[in-house]
Amino acid sequence: MKKITLLCFTLFSFIGFAQQKSTGVINLTSNMTAVLLLDNGTSTVTLTLSGPNDRYIALQFGSFEIGMESGTDLVYWNNTTLVDAKQNGIGSSPTSDSVNNWTLVTNQNNSPIAGRRTLVYTRPFNTGDANDYTFNFADNTIDLAWARASSASYVMSNHGGGNRGLSLNVPLTTLGIEDFSLNASKVFPNPTNGDFSIQTKTYLNQVNIYTQTGAFVKTIYTENNEEVVNVEINGLSTGIYLIELINDNQITWKKVIVK
Repeated sequence: MKKITLLCFTLFSFIGFAQQKSTGVINLTSNMTAVLLLDNGTSTVTLTLSGPNDRYIALQFGSFEIGMESGTDLVYWNNTTLVDAKQNGIGSSPTSDSVNNWTLVTNQNNSPIAGRRTLVYTRPFNTGDANDYTFNFADNTIDLAWARASSASYVMSNHGGGNRGLSLNVPLTTLGIEDFSLNASKVFPNPTNGDFSIQTKTYLNQVNIYTQTGAFVKTIYTENNEEVVNVEINGLSTGIYLIELINDNQITWKKVIVK
C-alpha cells in the first residue's frame, strides 16, 4: 500500500508541475524582436522587447483584428521606463495607466550589440486593472501589433510606413524542461585559433557572430537535432567575439576569444 501511495503522489506531482508557454523569438521587423513567456506556476508573463535604442518601441497584445483599436492594451519605451498604457484609436496617442503593473527585470543598452536596447519586464496574468489585457495560459495563440519611431524620437505619432505592423495568431507553445537550457550551451575550445564548437542540451536554430563592437560577421543555420555545432571563422583578427544563439523560444549570448 505504501508503494501505491508513493506512486500516486509522484504521478500527481508530475501532473501538477508548473508549465511555461512561449511565443519564441518573433522578428517584428529589422532590428526589432519580441518574446512573451507565460509561466503557469507563478501566473506571470515575461516580455522581452528589443529594438533601436534611440527611439520609442511599442507592442500591443491581446485578441484583435487590426492594430491601435481603442481600449486595447500596449506598452512602449519612453527612454526612461516601459509605459503601461491603452490605445485611444488610430491617430491618437495612447493614455498611460494610473498604475504601471510591469516590473523591470533588465534593461540592456548597447549590450551586447551597439545601437540596440533589450528590455525584459514581467507582470501578473491578471492585474485587476480594467485597462490591462488578462493573459490566459489556456490560450494557444495571441495577437500582437508593433510600432517604432521612423527616426530617432520618442514622440508616439512618429511611426508611419514600414515602422508599424501586425503579427496575428502568434502560437503559444508549451515548453519542456530542456527548453530552458540554451544558456547552458558550451563553447569550446575557448580561446580558439578560429574553429570552435557549440554543445547544447536543447535545440539550436541559428548562430550569429559579431565583433565586440557589434559589427556582423557571419550567420550559421543549424539542424534542430544537432547537439554539437561546428563553426569556422578562420581569418578573423585576434580579439573577443560575441556569439548569439537562437532557437524558437530563447536567445542567449556567449563570448569566444580568437587568439
